Amino acid sequence: MKVLNSRCGFVTLLGEPNVGKSTLINAFTGSKVSIVTHKAQTTRARVRGIVIEENTQIIMVDTPGLFTPKGNLEKAMVSEAWSAASDSDVKLVLIDATKRFSDGVKNMLKGVFRCKEKNTFIALVINKIDLLRTQKLLAISKEMNSLFEFDATFMISSLKKSGIEELKQWLVNKLPEGPWLYPRDQVADFPQKIYAAEVTREKLFLRLHQELPYNLTVEPDSWITRADNTVRIEQTIFVSHKRHKAMIIGSRGEVIKSISIAARAEIEDFLCKRVHLFLRVKVRENWLSDPLRFTNMGLNLRGLN
Repeated sequence: MKVLNSRCGFVTLLGEPNVGKSTLINAFTGSKVSIVTHKAQTTRARVRGIVIEENTQIIMVDTPGLFTPKGNLEKAMVSEAWSAASDSDVKLVLIDATKRFSDGVKNMLKGVFRCKEKNTFIALVINKIDLLRTQKLLAISKEMNSLFEFDATFMISSLKKSGIEELKQWLVNKLPEGPWLYPRDQVADFPQKIYAAEVTREKLFLRLHQELPYNLTVEPDSWITRADNTVRIEQTIFVSHKRHKAMIIGSRGEVIKSISIAARAEIEDFLCKRVHLFLRVKVRENWLSDPLRFTNMGLNLRGLN
């Protein structure tokens, strides 16, 4: 889309798990683009949220948290985050103000600065500032800027939406000139069926809390728009053990029914139409080693190398 003196660029959110990246991208877009739960490493593949500010289209890229991976899924997730970082005009490094400046954070930042390209920017974003006093926040900023040459530092609260406008205005001035890549009214870039599967995965996490194992995935099976404009959606929840299947189904199907109701309501709100959601649970012991499962999650297989 051509806008007079338009600007457009990619802004990648990077950080350790649970620092508030998904909450920030949702606050930026004003829509629920990325699922948010209490569990670490909820985001598995990159998610793009699209923001229009003045003459600028800001394409925000949410990524999996950066950490030391162990299994194949974790390796693919971390690879996805670094791949997104290499393709961006601006990298926003989020840290949780309530957590200490650990060796893990330092190593992550060394990696971020190693992949900085010419004419790109790296900004430090200190999140959850509503939980600390100003003196402590200033000390964190001073320490981190003494070790790394950030182009800017911002203090925000993604949850309270504090400091968001200042960050947005800075991005407007840093992104390159160029045509917009998306229509004005588009707020996200992902297939609807993938979004719907992510909503169901979020409801599984929220409903079962610590009881639910991390190693599950939800995949779309079919998506049929009927003559009455309602949508029939079928999804499969893959788990690694029989006991996990029983946990998700619950006594007399009570748990999976509540998950389906919650997911369907949110999908209907997103689509603005009635939805018929059908969930099935399958045990596949080796799904964490199955390349097809990773592809269906939108993860690049180079993360397995």
